[in-house]
Amino acid sequence: MLDIGAGVGAVHLELLDAGAAAAVDVDASPAYVAAAREEGARRGHAEQVRYEVGDFVAAAPEVSPADAVVLDRVVCCYGDMAALVSLSAERARRRYGLVYPIDRWWIRGGAAVANALGGVFGARLRFHAHRTADVDRLIRGAGLEPRFLRRTVFWQVAVYERPTA
Repeated sequence: MLDIGAGVGAVHLELLDAGAAAAVDVDASPAYVAAAREEGARRGHAEQVRYEVGDFVAAAPEVSPADAVVLDRVVCCYGDMAALVSLSAERARRRYGLVYPIDRWWIRGGAAVANALGGVFGARLRFHAHRTADVDRLIRGAGLEPRFLRRTVFWQVAVYERPTA
C-alpha cells in the first residue's frame, strides 16, 4: 500500500496490523516520518515499511504503483489538488481511498477565513476546500470507479476501485 501524507502512520500501520504485506509512507514532514518509523518499529513493522520524506507530487515519478493508495486528510492541505489526486490515483492498481472536507459553502467560507487569519499571523499552511465533483472527475479519469462514500459533518470518505478485466 501507498500512504500519501501519512503523518504519524495511523492508516498504514493499522492496515499492516490487519495483514497488509508492505507499505510506503510518503510525507513532507521529517518529524511525522520519524514518529511513524518509531511507531512502526514498536509494532513490529520496521521491515515492512519504506519511509520517504518529501512532496509526493515531486517524487511521484519515482514512486511505484501499489494495490491500495490512501490519502487521509491530505487533499485539503495541498495547493495543487489536481496534480496530487491525478498522480496518486494513477498509482492505484486496485483501490484508492481518500478523506477530505465535504463540499459545502460553509466549509469553503471557513477555509477562506482560516487562510486570511493564518496570513495575518504568518501561518505557512493553507486549508483548501475542493469541490467533490472536481476530485471525483480526476479519480475517474485515472480509470477508477466509486465504491463507497460516507459523509460526516466535516469530512467525506471516498473509496474507488479499478474495474477488473
